Amino acid sequence: MNLRQLRTFVLIAETGGLTRASNRLHLSVPAASRQILALEREFGVRLFDRIGRRLQLSSDGEDLLAYSRRVLSEAESLGERARKLKAGENGLLRIGSPTHDIEALFAPFAQQFKRRYPGVDVHLVEDSPGNIPDRLERGDVHLAGIEAGDERFHTRALFPIHAVAVFPQGHRLARRATLDITELAHEPLVLPRREFRTRGWVDAACNSERIRPDVLLESAAPHTLIAAAAAGYGVAVVPSNVLILHQGVRAIPLVVRGASLGTWAAIGWHPQRFLPPYAETFVEQCVAYAVRANPGRNIVKRAPPLRRPKDSVGTK
Repeated sequence: MNLRQLRTFVLIAETGGLTRASNRLHLSVPAASRQILALEREFGVRLFDRIGRRLQLSSDGEDLLAYSRRVLSEAESLGERARKLKAGENGLLRIGSPTHDIEALFAPFAQQFKRRYPGVDVHLVEDSPGNIPDRLERGDVHLAGIEAGDERFHTRALFPIHAVAVFPQGHRLARRATLDITELAHEPLVLPRREFRTRGWVDAACNSERIRPDVLLESAAPHTLIAAAAAGYGVAVVPSNVLILHQGVRAIPLVVRGASLGTWAAIGWHPQRFLPPYAETFVEQCVAYAVRANPGRNIVKRAPPLRRPKDSVGTK
């Protein structure tokens, strides 16, 4: 269906004649007449009755006029939507992230972003750290909170994440500024499950130091581990970007021979997929927000610094 022909039909019906409609459309009268004839052939019905030199809507034309107006209105809305998408004002943005990054970073920032850009729908997708990169590679999400250094993706660094040990405040080790992994050799531990990156850091450090950890609990929920530590059940090891809401506990950065255990968090996207303007804006503003939003920023000040990775590419 040719929208120009449909627009000519509606305007002729509204103005009451070919000449007036042609002037409004900047068409010659014969050109406007040909458009109506072409539309009638396509529809298979007569839109106007020809009474002398006048055109009068036929019964079929009257029926189709309301539908035609709706089609033109929807087409105009579609065009406006496309213009706003191009300008970065409207769209859908899916962001994949582990639970604690949603809690500490993406949920509060997304709410701020939506207030600034109400035409952008931000959907958060929760999954384990091991699954999030796969979701990003498949295209399930547009952006993702991932570990810096994954060469499959373009990334911008957010903040450093350290492994921290969580103790009840009365524990004999709770006053340390940092803690070497060897000092946990004889402590009961509550650790993340093996699919979590923090657990990988701890296991690698224990192997390198020939430590066989006494693991009493493995959990996918960092807050469960912190609650167990607060109860005195065992020493918890969690990433520093987890919000610690329990009273009476202290988090201490872990080190191995003076070096921190950890990495940098990043926001990433697939290099071969189009990143719309509103997603680029989200990345830029999220990077700036993350500096002050990192819940572990005061804890990790005590730890040896982790080398900041280079951004693999800018969004602009």
